[in-house]
Amino acid sequence: MSDSMLDAYRRVRDHSRKICAPLETEDYVIQSMPDVSPTRWHLAHTTWFFETFCLKNLPDYQSEQPAFEVLFNSYYNTVGEQFPRESRGLLSRPTVAEVWRYRDKVDEAMIGLLNRSDRESIVTDVVLRTGLNHEQQHQELMLTDLLHVFSCNPLHPVYSSEAVKDCDPANQLCWIESNSERVETIGFDDESHGEFCFDNELPRHRALLSPHAIANRLVTNGEYLEFIEDGGYADPSYWLSAGWAMVQSESWRAPLYWHLGEEGWYQFTLAGLLPVDENAPVCHVSYFEADAYARWSGCRLPTEFEWEVAVRDSGSSLSDAFGSRWQWTASDYAPYPKYAAPEGAIGEYNGKFMCGQKVLRGSSVATPEGHARLTYRNFFPPSMRWQFCGIRLATDLE
Repeated sequence: MSDSMLDAYRRVRDHSRKICAPLETEDYVIQSMPDVSPTRWHLAHTTWFFETFCLKNLPDYQSEQPAFEVLFNSYYNTVGEQFPRESRGLLSRPTVAEVWRYRDKVDEAMIGLLNRSDRESIVTDVVLRTGLNHEQQHQELMLTDLLHVFSCNPLHPVYSSEAVKDCDPANQLCWIESNSERVETIGFDDESHGEFCFDNELPRHRALLSPHAIANRLVTNGEYLEFIEDGGYADPSYWLSAGWAMVQSESWRAPLYWHLGEEGWYQFTLAGLLPVDENAPVCHVSYFEADAYARWSGCRLPTEFEWEVAVRDSGSSLSDAFGSRWQWTASDYAPYPKYAAPEGAIGEYNGKFMCGQKVLRGSSVATPEGHARLTYRNFFPPSMRWQFCGIRLATDLE
């Protein structure tokens, strides 16, 4: 066993603790909507993953909390029953302190496993790397979920004044053109993209790209404000039918967390309630809003294949690809040609969700360092707004 896997395990697990450092005990337990999970649940669920898929392979391992197998199983039907997602915030026990003790016990056992000379016969690197990347996904969810929880509080609590560093002011908008119809290879390549990918990034395959242009930067708050002021939320001609239904039923009038005050627009952030920065990329918009804005502006959203090729080939001329906003694409979340889900419970990780969702590319200000890559396929329902999601435009060329 090399030290690198052990170091990676410690680094990822420690980062979850750092995310929780500004929290009070009461902050850990609130579930503000069904899509949000309490921070305590994230901490326990990521620990459950390592216990279930790594430690339980040891013949002498005994869980100290057998009931956690149900409480902290998210959606793995092959593992067993799951506690209802929408009810996670109803539980006062186990306490936050008990969850931290659970993490400490599992960490102790995992470090022992990672130091064993026969470790690879017990748990594969693929499972370990999946567990680490899984925890990194939940680290981003901790921040996005805490933002939603705090947004429900009229005191506008501050998680941290330095929670996430936003991107630099927007560059002048210009277009990166691809003038010819061509076939490009899409998907993960371990020689170019690193040691790990999720199964939905495979297999590599060819995709046909028509002539198009893609924006060098993301849409800004100021540009999106023009859409609002032009009546974008009041004109059904810009909206998909399902999107217009959401506008009407949810009374959408601006991005999530925007508030109109006497002195203009404010946005609730992890650093509290702040004036909307018109130069920053717009954030917390759904696919429906991104698509409507694109139609209003006479453009469209890029496909995920156009996005991947543009980022791969354009270098620094295409800004904010990573570390700013997840970027909605026009692509449905579907399997790549000849995709096959892995066998066993790990095969439930991605494949069974390939219906009714849209692909997002890039990464956000809340994405942990080292978790983003060119071929990463994030996915959410088109109505989702609470993640750090923005807009990059594209257009067709003759």
